[in-house]
Amino acid sequence: MDLAFLHPLYEHPGPWASVYVDTSRHTEDTPHEWHLTAVALARDLDRQGADEATCRAVRAALDALQHSPEPNGRALFARAGEVVLDPALARPPMRDSALWAPLPHTAPLLELAGEDPVCLVAYVDRKGADLELRSAMGSEDAGSVAGRQWPVHRTSTVDWSERHFQLKVENTWEHNASEIAQALAACQEETRADLLILVGDDRERRSVHERLPRQLRELAVEARHGTDSRLLDEDVERTREEHVRQRAERELDRFLSAREPDAEGRAGAAEGVPALVEAAREHRIGELLIRPDGPDAHREVWIGEDPDQLAVRRTDLKILGEQHSWPARADDALIRSAVATGAPALSVSPATEREAPVGGLGALLRWT
Repeated sequence: MDLAFLHPLYEHPGPWASVYVDTSRHTEDTPHEWHLTAVALARDLDRQGADEATCRAVRAALDALQHSPEPNGRALFARAGEVVLDPALARPPMRDSALWAPLPHTAPLLELAGEDPVCLVAYVDRKGADLELRSAMGSEDAGSVAGRQWPVHRTSTVDWSERHFQLKVENTWEHNASEIAQALAACQEETRADLLILVGDDRERRSVHERLPRQLRELAVEARHGTDSRLLDEDVERTREEHVRQRAERELDRFLSAREPDAEGRAGAAEGVPALVEAAREHRIGELLIRPDGPDAHREVWIGEDPDQLAVRRTDLKILGEQHSWPARADDALIRSAVATGAPALSVSPATEREAPVGGLGALLRWT
């Protein structure tokens, strides 16, 4: 997950209100229930010590959602009477929650907003393709590709006199497949889709797949549906889940391999809070790996005003010259450091058979 969109949260000091709310169960017919949810979450922040202005801002933002509810949920991050960031969620949270803490509680976003690939679906036939963009927010038309319209069908005879016509048909198919592949590459670059699903008959799918640029070919999968059908939401969701699982598996494989020291005695991966805190202070986190249910995720560390000011013990920060310090969750503190250095983060929960990283927190390191 690219964490760049979180930058506004670290341009101001805390404390912060972090609210996660499920909007999937709310409709226009339940405004009173939705209002009670807004009141309850604002009251919860008040009990935790949030200032009155921030509680009011959160309550007003939640009340406003009853008029145009998100299909899944929304997160709100507020401070000093202002909602600074309110990203939509790709899936509903397990429960509504509100937290008042020195840092914004961003770790849940890795599962609720991060790993839900945007899919570019291409319904391919011999004459062209219809394109559709699918995400957790729904689907939308992404255009179409019109190739050569004639000739596209072979004759049923095998007489030598038909071979010239058959060759024209082959040329038409190859030309149209190339046109579709080029259009898909341009559309993917524009939409930044994470996954490409090719739908159609076997030959047409394969022809387009083979002509995609190499980097896009690696993002493409083929669906076993005819050209006249449209992928159901369940089909897309299964493909998404498999894509997310495979990515988590690949990153864990990289992590496990990198734990072994190289010829210079430097490991390419770290796990456990002390090692990660040291790596964050030295700006060596290349990619942060988090298993949200791991015991280290909510372990307490100490932070200073700057993202690289963190330590396992408060006294360590004083030794480093930091005069002001606050306790924070380890996962949120490490995400703040990752945002500051441009490192991505990934939830490895989809790789369900693995126990790594130890404690639930790990990182691939960079040494240059």
